[in-house]
Order: sequence, then C-alpha cells, then structure tokens
Amino acid sequence: MTALILIDVQRGFDEPEFWGPRNNPGAEANMKALLDAWQDRRLPVVLVHHDSLKPGSPLRPGQPGHDFKPELDGARPDLVFGKKVNSAFIGDIDLDAWLKARGIGSFVIAGIQTNFCCETTARMGGNLGYDVTFALDATYTFDLPGLDGEVVTADELYRVTAANLANQFATVKSTKDILSGLG
Repeated sequence: MTALILIDVQRGFDEPEFWGPRNNPGAEANMKALLDAWQDRRLPVVLVHHDSLKPGSPLRPGQPGHDFKPELDGARPDLVFGKKVNSAFIGDIDLDAWLKARGIGSFVIAGIQTNFCCETTARMGGNLGYDVTFALDATYTFDLPGLDGEVVTADELYRVTAANLANQFATVKSTKDILSGLG
C-alpha cells in the first residue's frame, strides 16, 4: 500500500512579497489530482503543516497563512500533524512508526517547497528504507539568493532537487505517470 504525503500545502506560501518568485504554477492542480485519486481509492493520505516559530512568518500557527490551501478542502486524511523543521519525519507525530504500524512501505510526496521540506522528507524516507516517489510537478519552490550574491532560480532549484533525489533517494515522476500507475 502506498500513502500520499502532502507537505506544507499552506496559504502562507501565497504571499509573494514574503517568498519571492516561484515556479510551477500548475503544482496545486497536480496536488489536488493526487489527493482525489488517493481518496477515490481509499489509500492513506497524510497532511503535514509547517508550524513556523519565526516571527513574521506567514506559516505561524494562528495566522491565516497557517491554514491549508483550498485544494485540500474536502480532504479526508488518515493523519494530520505539524512540524517545526524541514522533515516530516521529525514532527509532532512519529511518521516512521505510524507508517510501519500500518504496513506502509512506500509513499508519494507532493507539496511545498520542492527543495526544502519535500526533498528533506524524501531523503529521510529513502534512508529509512521506504520506496519513495517524488511527484516533482506537484511541488514548487521559490528563488533563493546564492552565496555569490546571484539569484538561484526556482526552476534551477527544482531541477537540481530532481537530480539529487533520482540518483540516491527516490523515484522522480510526473503526476500523470503516478496516476496512470494507480490503474
């Protein structure tokens, strides 16, 4: 059985003045397509939210940005929990224990941000022995300043994350390919 783990699909990421330019404007539609497919098949769904401790962050608990995006309206998750760091394996719930208790040895990751919480969770999942599928086009990220002062674009970060994961930690697929594999 394969679980779907949706990471940090929160309204606070819709604030470009805080985050800067993003990539992959179709990500939310792909997240929704995955969620619908998992729920239609009664497969396990896990929703993770980031509980930022940083002052001024739109992802702080109690702020409107902490809420899930509308694409998750109507979700019937099997598990919902928060985390304060990048990995969903280090959160308010022991995700590893939860998955193992249910005999779940594989999962698909989608959400925000590609190169932070999604990638970190995929890496840890791979290291823990899970069969991880990374739904690249159901993620997005933002431009970042490089150490040399140049901007590293969201598209560059996205591409590098895919290469990092595919060569060590996960199978990187499109939403279309994941859905066609569900039958």
